[in-house]
Amino acid sequence: MSEEYIPDTVTSQQAEGIFQREIAVALEHLRRGGVVAIPTDTLYGLAADVFNDAALERIYTIKGRPSDRAIPVLVANWDQVERVTRDIPPAARQLAERFWPGQLTLVMRKAAWMTDLITGGRDSVAVRMPDHPVPLALATELSRPITGTSANLSGAPNLLSLDAVVAELGNKVDYIVRCGPAPQGIGSTIIDLTTCAPRLLRHGAVPFQQVLQTVR
Repeated sequence: MSEEYIPDTVTSQQAEGIFQREIAVALEHLRRGGVVAIPTDTLYGLAADVFNDAALERIYTIKGRPSDRAIPVLVANWDQVERVTRDIPPAARQLAERFWPGQLTLVMRKAAWMTDLITGGRDSVAVRMPDHPVPLALATELSRPITGTSANLSGAPNLLSLDAVVAELGNKVDYIVRCGPAPQGIGSTIIDLTTCAPRLLRHGAVPFQQVLQTVR
């Protein structure tokens, strides 16, 4: 992944300063219940505080997303996983040890206090630890998970460039993070761990065969 948002002419120290300023501004918006467009390792995403219902409702409005469609959650550490899930199966830890941070989303039983705005009314929640400094920094500094739904209108193609995100969502979101590695443009593999054996819900960057080989 290349640092396409920071010119090659700046020093590493300057690049770090730009990154920290972008994260600080994004955090201000998230703490106020805002919605921020961010790069992730897979696609561009819409970040909001998963425990702020008003912010979650705004995501549905921005995307034109049906209320029964769940919103995936991005975490920075295992403690955050435990805040949004319950009855974590051994397979979850095995897969996290091999593929996290990375492009694998795990669907597990939701914690009792998780709102339907995240789960779409289901008893499960989709969780991932991304391999990207922007969402990891936001979730770490916010001290809670953030949303990771794709930054596009519901049903529309994924946006594959920063310019496309700005053009389509620039007047709908509170802020767009413009630094950090560019997304790879491939969605995560989604695995359902609420069943007896791991079940593939969506093909993505991680081959399902590798998932099956990992679960012991």
